[in-house]
Amino acid sequence: MAIHIYNSLTNQKELFQPIDPDRITMYVCGPTVYNYIHIGNARPAIVFDAVRRYLMYRGYNVYYVSNFTDVDDKIIKAAQEMNEEVPALANRFIDTYLEDIASLGVEKADLHPRATETVAEMIEFIEQLIAKGFAYESNGDVYYRTKKFKNYGKLSSQSVGDLQMGARIEVGEQKEDPMDFTLWKKAKENEIAWESPWGEGRPGWHIECSAMVKKYMGDTIDIHAGGQDLKFPHHENEIAQTEALTGKPMAHYWMHNGYININNEKMSKSLGNFVLVHDMIQQHDPEVIRFFMMQAHYRNPINFDNDLLESARAGLERLRSTLENVKHRRGESADGGSGEGREAAERAKTRFLEEMDDDFNTANAISVLFDLAREANKYMQQPQTSIASLDAIVETMTEIGNVLGVSLEKEEEMLDEDIEQLLEERVEARKNKNFARADEIRDQLENDGILLEDTPQGTRWKRK
Repeated sequence: MAIHIYNSLTNQKELFQPIDPDRITMYVCGPTVYNYIHIGNARPAIVFDAVRRYLMYRGYNVYYVSNFTDVDDKIIKAAQEMNEEVPALANRFIDTYLEDIASLGVEKADLHPRATETVAEMIEFIEQLIAKGFAYESNGDVYYRTKKFKNYGKLSSQSVGDLQMGARIEVGEQKEDPMDFTLWKKAKENEIAWESPWGEGRPGWHIECSAMVKKYMGDTIDIHAGGQDLKFPHHENEIAQTEALTGKPMAHYWMHNGYININNEKMSKSLGNFVLVHDMIQQHDPEVIRFFMMQAHYRNPINFDNDLLESARAGLERLRSTLENVKHRRGESADGGSGEGREAAERAKTRFLEEMDDDFNTANAISVLFDLAREANKYMQQPQTSIASLDAIVETMTEIGNVLGVSLEKEEEMLDEDIEQLLEERVEARKNKNFARADEIRDQLENDGILLEDTPQGTRWKRK
């Protein structure tokens, strides 16, 4: 069995042939840290975490890098509005990003490089592009000569002519050509800046990933991934910069996940329909959110609404209940019984590998889980079941769930006496006017599915 990946560069599935089978290099474009991330930002974090998990499951050692853009126009504007220094604001939102995606089951990258820590490498990269004639300085700014790179547009499948029609020169820009893009920005008054051969300034957005990949991973990597919105111009510009400098492919496989729509409308700040992950994980089980994401193929768009999220929650609960029932039945079984359950588990594992080998089809992989759960329930109706069969079902369901990053173990419900103890503590906290602790207990119970109602007769509680 072999893995095939849909390569956005060639628009077809290709056999995965790593540069070095002992070390897969995978770079995923990370967030610009000026606010909490929205659900669209969470999708690449989740889906490419699943890709990484599966490659490791298949025996590969994966070196996974995901960057932070911690200096940028949006960050500078946000810092000014909040009367905060750029580094402090960026650090704060990096911390919350890592917390939020961890709750979604996303494992930390092997390396999270920051733009501000790679400025020297970006300056050197730009100097080399100037020396090769692919870039030029203009009044303190540095631009890339887009038309000089012969294959510009190959990733987004656009011709230079088509791209030129939409190109514009903004006020203050002094470009040779409207299609040229910025490598280095001249500093404005009171903005964060670094010294460079062209005066004080800061790097443009596109150059940072090129410099980071080259510094930490080499001239050519196996997989470069990100959201569909990054294909043009960000990834197109990365290719132009890197390949002009090295003369080698930047990546052998380019992967892009699809968009997220909210209630059948494109998510947009102008429409006010974007959903922050930081808020969502306070209201919904983060594992349900991840499970919901896994139910669509990563290249397909997702429509996100509360009904679909509730359907995902119910589906995950069915799988968890089946696994719990199988474990319970095991305690009542002997070594005898038919081996149908073991055979079903073996078929499921084979199908899981086939689906994930075919461009990481998590949607079909989850269908495999539901099919196995259905066969497990049917098997448990037999008067005599085999311990070996039940063990095989438990092992296979757990294994598939772990690869997808979704735990199928049911969380133990909080016992009534534990709830009553917390309620007593909350009453004391309110008496002592420690309202922060009282609110903390309320939030803790709500996260555990316990709703409180304060009445004249005292506080009542019920399970959601």
